[in-house]
Amino acid sequence: MPLLVHATKQILDNWGQDGWELVQVVPGPNPEQLVAYLKRPKQ
Repeated sequence: MPLLVHATKQILDNWGQDGWELVQVVPGPNPEQLVAYLKRPKQ
């Protein structure tokens, strides 16, 4: 999932409320963006 640097916490908190767990964050295609890898149990 793409993350905007200026809103990283808000974005991750929203996904966390839906049961997603952060696995890794890596640099994105430009300096304003990161890419987050998330996981959650199958439903």
